[in-house]
Formats: sequence, structure tokens, C-alpha cells
Amino acid sequence: MQKLVLSQSLGQRLSPQQIQFIKLLQVPTAELDTRIEEELEINPALEEGKEEPEEQDYEEDYEEEVTDDFDIDDYLHDDEAGYKMQGDGNGQEEEREMPIAMGTSLNDQLMTQLGFLGLDKHQYKIGKQLIGSIESDGYIRRDINAIVNDLAFSQNVNTDEDEVESVLARIQDFDPAGIAARNLEECLLLQLERKLDQSQAVKLAYQIIDECFEEFSKKHYEKIVKKLNIEDESLFKDAIDTIKRLNPKPGGSGSGAVRTQFLMPDFILTNQNGEQVITLNSRNAPDLRVSPSYSEMLKAYDKGDKKDKKLKETVGFVKQKLDAAKWFIDAIKQRQFTLLNTMQAILEYQYEFFREGDESKLRPMILKDIAEKIDMDISTVSRVANSKSVQTEFGIYPLKFFFSEGIATESGEDVSSREVKNTLKEFIDKEDKSKPLSDDKLEKLLKEKGYKIARRTVAKYREQLNIPVARLRKEL
Repeated sequence: MQKLVLSQSLGQRLSPQQIQFIKLLQVPTAELDTRIEEELEINPALEEGKEEPEEQDYEEDYEEEVTDDFDIDDYLHDDEAGYKMQGDGNGQEEEREMPIAMGTSLNDQLMTQLGFLGLDKHQYKIGKQLIGSIESDGYIRRDINAIVNDLAFSQNVNTDEDEVESVLARIQDFDPAGIAARNLEECLLLQLERKLDQSQAVKLAYQIIDECFEEFSKKHYEKIVKKLNIEDESLFKDAIDTIKRLNPKPGGSGSGAVRTQFLMPDFILTNQNGEQVITLNSRNAPDLRVSPSYSEMLKAYDKGDKKDKKLKETVGFVKQKLDAAKWFIDAIKQRQFTLLNTMQAILEYQYEFFREGDESKLRPMILKDIAEKIDMDISTVSRVANSKSVQTEFGIYPLKFFFSEGIATESGEDVSSREVKNTLKEFIDKEDKSKPLSDDKLEKLLKEKGYKIARRTVAKYREQLNIPVARLRKEL
């Protein structure tokens, strides 16, 4: 009987139970209740129970069944006390949670709007296929002819490009403005068309994108002025500002009228008499136990004729369900222990940040640092960090926010790459926009600050901050 091992050696396959645990580990707290409901539905030996549990310890090893040997006493003894989901945090702290609101998915929003068009069944299928082709940033990059073929082969819908284009034009009227565009030029034009205030600046902005998109994208303003014979410099500037305020990624923002859901933080960090205390949000984890009625079945078997074939088959089924129920309860406990262990290590590593909320206090930290600290595999830490968040007095942060590489300074110390990025952003925010700083100049400025950094690293950090090159930052 050994603790569940999540690491995978070269050429070694994970067991079905390990795979199930990995999936369970990745589930955010907000979705855990759904996962538990699914398990309750498929396993009658697992049920919700309200009995007071015996004292349990998170550090208790999760044990995986490694033999088919079957001892009724194991089940009868464990079942008498019942099982309970182990959650940290008291009721008062749970009441103080500050869930952050988030909208329904983009696909849900668009499908709702599609339902309002009053399309016939044939056109509705085309619309649904088009919406399914919209990528996360809001664009349709799949060729219309390819969508026609998809409809024919997968939906048995015979159509042509003209009909698909017609339905697409109606979807492009949906919110958010610019949705379902096939390229940036079309996206900006769709948004300009939707402007309620069709002022001279908006009309000129439309003309600039429609006739001079290439020049605009390269910031060749002199060529635009000459090509369109623009004499009013103030109007031209207003038109350029209008374009800059448009959304180049409409899929990244929802319309105002969306159903509000709440994202629950997985951890809650509180300051208790000067001490930072981390607790696990267990609101979506109900009390669970192995069904007493299934234990009674085993008692009946223990008193019955063990040579009875039908009874033996029944007991085999009962045993299978009991094994699955006990495994799931123990896996939930191990999940909670793993989450708390990981978060506690992050808290200790980044203690100065959690104490003050000052990003400059973040230390360089990579997955390996935490994996070594808690003696777990890097992939396990990665799964926790990529899907979990923590509520602090400074706001809610995804765990991956706290991970960053280190950059050496002239003093020989390492600082977080996030600190360097913040400094880089400050330089760019304060630059003269008529003469923006090149990456070479930014490299020199950062070195003057004491950061040992190469120009290619400056370029990488700038791109990660979604800041364009100097030429594209130039303003009139």
C-alpha cells in the first residue's frame, strides 16, 4: 500500500487511477461540485452523508488498492464512522469570500443571439457551424468554401458560398462589435460601421482602413495624408485616435448583457494577528461517505451461502462499487492535501509579496523550486498552478502569476523577470511617442538600472507585454 505517485518515468504508463486523480487535481473549485455529482450518479455506493467524521489528517497517505484480496471487515469498520470531505477554513472565512464575476462563454452569447434571428432550420445549422468556427479572439479564419464542405460532410447540409456569406453577414451584426471578422481590416470596418456617431472623424477612419489599411498598419501616416488628400491635420488625428480605440480582438470582450457567473478562488489567504494563513475553499465539496446499505449487503453475504453463484456475482458488483467509492473519497482528500501543500510552499516562497502586495517583492520562482520544496513532481505543481487561484487582501491572483524566471543584477542577486518587465513598461509608458525607444535603447536603460539583460530578452519581454516595436508605437 503506497501513496499515489503522479510522476511518470520514461516509457512508464500511468495507471487508470493515476489518470483519474490527475484529472481530479486539475478541476477548479468552482467545478468540483459538478464532478462530485457525476460520481454520485454513476456510483450508488457513494452518497452524501452528514455524520460527524473522526479526526482526519491531510498528511494521511492516499492508498491505492493493489490487490484483489477482499476483506469485509475493512469495509464494515471504515463505514461505521462514515467519510467526510476534509475542507479547511471556518464558516466565517467562507462568508468573507469575494468571488470575481465573469461572463458566459463567447459561444453561448453568440448562440443566444443566433436564436433571435428567426432562421429556418437549414439556415440555423449554417449559423451554428459559423459560430463554431469562430476562434477565441473572435475571428473566423477558416475559408468559406471549407465551411461549405464541412456542412455537407458533417451536417448533411447542402449550401453554397453565397448563402454562407449571407448568414455570416447577419452574425457579424452580433455583439461584441467586430465579431466573426475574417481579418483585422474587416474587424475594424465592422466596428466603425456600428458607430452611432457617424462624425467626420469616424467616416475618415473608415476611409483610412478601407483604402489605406496597409499604410496604417505600418504607420506610414504621410502616405495616407497624401493618398487621401487630407488637409485638416486635426481631423486626421481624430480619425487615427478613433481607430486606436477600436478592439482588435473582439472575442476577448463580451457584450454588456451577459449572464453573470462567479469564479470561486481555490485558496483564501488571511492575515491573522500578523500571520499569513492559507485555507482551502471547500464550499463545493459536500460530505461524502460509503453507502451503509452497501455495507449491509456485505454483512448479508458474510452470513449467507458463499457457494451461491448469484450471490457471489452480486457481491462482486458491490465490492467494485465500494472500491470505487472509497477510492474517490480518498482521492478527494489527497487532492486537498496536494493543493494545500503546493499553496503553502508558494506562500512561504513569496511571503514578502503576500505580506504587502508589492509586485517588486516577488522573488524569481519556477515550478522546480516548489516541486523540490514539497517533494512532488514538476508536472503535479504545473497542474495545480495552471488552474487555481488564491484570494488575498490585495485581490484574486492565478497561481501562475507567482512564477517567473530570474534576471541577474550587477550586485550578483537575482530579481524576478516580472520586476524587469514592470521597469521596461515604465520606460515605454514615459517615452516620447514621437521618438519611441528602440529595443537597443531599452536594453541600455535597463542596464543602467543594474539589470544584466540582452537585447533579445528585451524584445521577448516587450512581446510578452503585448507592446509593439518602436516604429509601431510612433504617434503624431
